[in-house]
Amino acid sequence: MSKRKQILPHGGKVLINRLATPEQREAFLGMADQLPRVMLSPRGVSDLVMIAIGGFSPLKGFMEQKDYEKVVEDMRLSSGVPWSIPITLSVREEVAEPLKPGTVVRLDDPEGKFVGILELTQKYPYDKAREAIKVYKTDETKHPGVKVLYEEGEINLAGPVWLLQRSRRDPRCGAPHPLFPLYQIDPEKSRAMFLAKGWQTVVGFQTRNPIHRAHEYIQKCALEVVDGLFLHPLVGATKSDDIPAEVRMRCYEIMLEHYFPQDRVILAINPAAMRYAGPREAIFHAIVRKNYGCTHFIVGRDHAGVGDYYGTYDAQHIFNQFSPEEIGIIPMKFEHAFYCKRTGQMATTKTSPSSKEERIHLSGTKVREMLRRGESPPPQFSRPEVAAELIKAMQSGM
Repeated sequence: MSKRKQILPHGGKVLINRLATPEQREAFLGMADQLPRVMLSPRGVSDLVMIAIGGFSPLKGFMEQKDYEKVVEDMRLSSGVPWSIPITLSVREEVAEPLKPGTVVRLDDPEGKFVGILELTQKYPYDKAREAIKVYKTDETKHPGVKVLYEEGEINLAGPVWLLQRSRRDPRCGAPHPLFPLYQIDPEKSRAMFLAKGWQTVVGFQTRNPIHRAHEYIQKCALEVVDGLFLHPLVGATKSDDIPAEVRMRCYEIMLEHYFPQDRVILAINPAAMRYAGPREAIFHAIVRKNYGCTHFIVGRDHAGVGDYYGTYDAQHIFNQFSPEEIGIIPMKFEHAFYCKRTGQMATTKTSPSSKEERIHLSGTKVREMLRRGESPPPQFSRPEVAAELIKAMQSGM
């Protein structure tokens, strides 16, 4: 078997590692009571973890102003490396005021647990409305990403970070649960696993929802042309009406047990928070999977979208703004999939001659309504074992 071609981390030759060593951790813990404190939001905790494990390589910490401005305006870091989403730590003015560059700041999670360190290099104000329009294409606060942005503080704190320990609570709702230890596979480990399996090509799949038949179809289409599938559900902060991570993980396990070849899929959690930034987040998600070692990335209909803020395939078109060499991961662009009554199988408009009346497609809203009533969606939409799991969760008041 030929040696796997090395997939370099984004913007560099080595993965960023900002995990405190045992010695560093003890030293920081010894300073805990003397350090100024900043409490992270749930999204802030997710960002801290992703920076530390290398998922956000080449970032070593929260963005300084020159990177922030360039990302918001041009989707690039100040070095010119493509980057589409600002990664910032925003605090209220009264919190920022006593902090001076050069200060070591203690980072606490929402429960007050000491989880990280910020080596403060800079603090600066920023324009929330400008960021909203540029990144989310709207300043409406009913957009979940914009809502979070407008709830943040007025000053960004910047500088390298260290992660001391990971929170053992769900960052979305605070409910206690283990951090899916079987599936906590960081970029360094995923790269080693791909190498051990001899996978030359690996396609990453982003999801914040249980897999339905349309997802399954495009994943298997991708598997026909690559060696392995990296199923990478996001388990960081999401909006309140999204299905909880625990339920989604059970559904993924069911799908892999019954409907996928065991030796060609790796399931791992993505600790990142969801931004719902549509096209910009599609680029961001691709870069993250590149850092995990993927060579390809699936981009489907309205990737990372919400409501009707983005065009159906805007998340695919945005890749045309960068050269393939700059992004360094191949987008696999799929049209909206459905069950075709005429051909008796899953299809897209590229492969099916059917009329709209011959296609079975249910909206997420309609499916949730059915599940709450204890009704199983048709098997053409969802595998029955997954539907049963979702009905159980819905009726238990998830």
